[in-house]
Amino acid sequence: MHRLIRNPFRRNRDSAINNRRLRGPILLLVIGTCLLAYFSPPSDSTEPLIAASKSKSKHPPAQVQLPIIKGVTVTKMDDTKPKEAAAKTTTTTDKEDPFSKEYDNCIIGAGLSGSVIAENYATKLGQTSLIIEKRNHIGGNCYDYTDQETGIRVSLFGAHLFHTRHERVWEYVQRFSEWVPYEHEVLGLVNGKHVPIPVTIDTVNTLFDEKIASTEEMDEWLKKEQVTFYDEDGEEREAENSEEVALMRVGQRLYDLMFKPYTFKQWAKYPAELGPEVLSRIPVRNNHDGRYFSDPHQALPKDGYTAIFDKMLSSPKITVVTNTDYFEVRDKLKCKRLYYTGPVDSYFADLGWAKLEYRSLSFERVVKDNTPGYFQPASVVNHPQATDVDGKEVDFTRIVEYKHLLNQTSDKTIYFIERSKDGGEPYYPVPNDENNNLYKRYQEMAEKEEGVTFVGRLANYKYFNMDDAILNALELFDKDTKDMKTATG
Repeated sequence: MHRLIRNPFRRNRDSAINNRRLRGPILLLVIGTCLLAYFSPPSDSTEPLIAASKSKSKHPPAQVQLPIIKGVTVTKMDDTKPKEAAAKTTTTTDKEDPFSKEYDNCIIGAGLSGSVIAENYATKLGQTSLIIEKRNHIGGNCYDYTDQETGIRVSLFGAHLFHTRHERVWEYVQRFSEWVPYEHEVLGLVNGKHVPIPVTIDTVNTLFDEKIASTEEMDEWLKKEQVTFYDEDGEEREAENSEEVALMRVGQRLYDLMFKPYTFKQWAKYPAELGPEVLSRIPVRNNHDGRYFSDPHQALPKDGYTAIFDKMLSSPKITVVTNTDYFEVRDKLKCKRLYYTGPVDSYFADLGWAKLEYRSLSFERVVKDNTPGYFQPASVVNHPQATDVDGKEVDFTRIVEYKHLLNQTSDKTIYFIERSKDGGEPYYPVPNDENNNLYKRYQEMAEKEEGVTFVGRLANYKYFNMDDAILNALELFDKDTKDMKTATG
């Protein structure tokens, strides 16, 4: 099994990274996140402690209990302090310094990309890897656990729905879990009515009292609603921002009802202030297909995502040190190669440049007693509008009820109210001209870093789905090891 070690040398860091630069040739890899969110691309410390054991998958987050009213327990969870809401590992008296050894690879981050790289080095080349993880659990944003109060498996960082069109990725993940087919469907609560997301025939019929019955009729309805934009020469042009994307796809009415208010809640910016890529990802269907994804492979891991990482990192060639900030221990590392997961602006923090802008999430945990059924009609219900039918403010973006996933049973239910915010864990890069131009400056610096390759969501300041992060890591491993012999070669 992999060796999981809680760092005994951790020191509190009271300021941002200063004056420290990586020395020597290294290779950086930044993991892609797992978080899925509507109207966005879908979604790492404790006291020093050494542990040398396989991490466990059933660990509830610590909770600050608020008063229980009528069988409802509400818990505010601060995702900026994962030390209060993450797994605790089984400890031992092993006092060996993990930094006293030399490793073939040092990998910063125990999320998807870092874990895939470590697993491949161990199984294909028999090489050792030291994984340094800032949080106190493996799995990155994919981390899930069984809630003790309800017995329902939930995700700490928001719902994760695996889907892929990449056969290589699908074959790879089969090695670490049994997968249960699951096609995700999302509802939105609009004008007091639950409608399919993305927009389908049923969405339009419900919101506008239409009686569209065929794809041809839906195409005709959309054609009447859609807005066309022209350049100075009177020629049709492409969308220049997300507002224009939405207007070109669904027209003014749906844009005003759903796209505009939700985007502002998610990004604290209106679609006109965001690049076209934000809303370009949202499909519009001319049929009754209510599936959120159309990839050929859609499934959930039978035993959860954390169990996948447990198995992926089970090789004795892999040592995992959690609760450890790489920037505090990097001078101790002895590695032939290094893969790093972290924001590109953090890597170059000593330059004193502005930081790239991200949006984060907060989660409010709610438990309802005496609820053998469900709280809401789907696992994910989005709330795109700024107010409800009674004019009351709706400041959250969606509610996730995990009991729906894998048909879990309990006499209670648990759901999480998600709110978008500034600060906290960097989930979503904010794509606009200011951030894109700033990233280009960081990118120029990255290209000058000898022996360093920046890869992934945070390093490239763009979003990756789970399957894309896995494929990215697999292909990077292929590239880096093409001239190496296999473990049996």
